[in-house]
Amino acid sequence: MNNNVKGIKNMNDTIAIRDPFGKATTGKLGMWLFIIMDGLSFGGLLIGGAALRVAAPSWPNPGEILNIPLTGFNTFLLICTSFTMVMALNSLEKRSQSGLKKYLALTMVGGIVFLGIQVYEYYHFFMDGFIPETSIYAAVFYSTTCFHGLHVLSGVIYIACVLYAANQGRYTADDTDHIEILGLFWHFVDLIWIFVFTVIYLI
Repeated sequence: MNNNVKGIKNMNDTIAIRDPFGKATTGKLGMWLFIIMDGLSFGGLLIGGAALRVAAPSWPNPGEILNIPLTGFNTFLLICTSFTMVMALNSLEKRSQSGLKKYLALTMVGGIVFLGIQVYEYYHFFMDGFIPETSIYAAVFYSTTCFHGLHVLSGVIYIACVLYAANQGRYTADDTDHIEILGLFWHFVDLIWIFVFTVIYLI
């Protein structure tokens, strides 16, 4: 009897409840779900644009209308903001509140400059008569880049809200969840732009 009880006790000691999501919080799971759904939206835009291109009788060559060097710089700038976002999280983990606020601010400024360059590009296109009604190519360009631009704008507002909370001292090294969730969204926006830049500008 004692041996049986001992055996059951040892068996129970080896049983572990495994969480399929690991240590992911509800907020992170929610953000991952959003990223998946939003990624499908971008995928639909890019695939739809590709289908329209195949069906179109003609399509401009890369650089014929769009300013590739300017947008290439803008792409580099956005990639750099992914680095500053990583540094913001790293600063918080090292208990550097000043570093957290500095790198969040740099990320936000990078996003604002990105949007400014995009608006500058749109302005010159409109002055030259390249508007969404011009052609299927123009419609694909504006719908895809505007949709992404709205995400960058949302990200800038999101960062501003987090930066305000950081100035109130709400985030600590023991609770980095909010910064990690923000980072997920911002890295997603940056990654999507690489696909948009490649498909819309370079191919």
